[in-house]
Amino acid sequence: MTFDKAKVKAGVLVVERWIVAALRHRKFFSLAELNQAIRELLAKLNERPFRKREGSRATLFAELDRPALGPLPRERYEFHEWSRARVNIDYHVEFDRHYYSVPYTLVGKEVELRATLTTVEIFHRSERVASHPRSHQPYQATTVHEHRPKSHQQHLAWPPSRLLHWAETVGRATAQLFAEILKSKPHPEMGYRSCLGILRLGQRYAVERLEAAARRAVATGACSYRSVKSILERGLDREPLDPPAARPPVEHSNLRGAAYFDPSETPRVP
Repeated sequence: MTFDKAKVKAGVLVVERWIVAALRHRKFFSLAELNQAIRELLAKLNERPFRKREGSRATLFAELDRPALGPLPRERYEFHEWSRARVNIDYHVEFDRHYYSVPYTLVGKEVELRATLTTVEIFHRSERVASHPRSHQPYQATTVHEHRPKSHQQHLAWPPSRLLHWAETVGRATAQLFAEILKSKPHPEMGYRSCLGILRLGQRYAVERLEAAARRAVATGACSYRSVKSILERGLDREPLDPPAARPPVEHSNLRGAAYFDPSETPRVP
């Protein structure tokens, strides 16, 4: 459908003259009161006869527009945004820093997410596979029990015990790092994302470097895949873990020494 821009602007001008101008000196104390006044003037404007043709805006609407109108949607329009994500091994997808579950059979598949202010819907090949209340808790998970595998067949290849066993082959610090990651999650499989990422780092870096990076991550409380990756990429695993040296005291004439606070000596008033 196309519109004549000049006619549309002319219609806006008519509304300004017959409605806005008519209300410019009136005071309203609620939106409902204002809407009621506009509604009354709008009805008069639409019923006002044309000057150069028969009928009015109301009769043209009844003749042309009303027969072509469809029913209104049963639900109010709600703004939404779409995005794509790939289902992780923990059968969750990330949206706005929160994790939402999908059926475990979709692990590794690409899905589409439709998010509104209240709901996050997940589609695979145009079919909705999951729907969750939207959560704004960062780095937490919303999980539907039915989405979890009945016999964990998708996770038998890498259960927590096997992940920890692999970490022990690297070193004590790596095993401790994996244990901290799995313990920090509501469900252990939610920590697979970080653990398997660290496992892949073991294919790029020597065992000694990975163990050193894990030691630094545990010591600093940064137990995550991103932290270990950053440590390795920046070469921090080669740096000693000794505590930083104390800063030398600042010399300044206005600073009072320890003797000032010694009760055996009389403090000097500055």
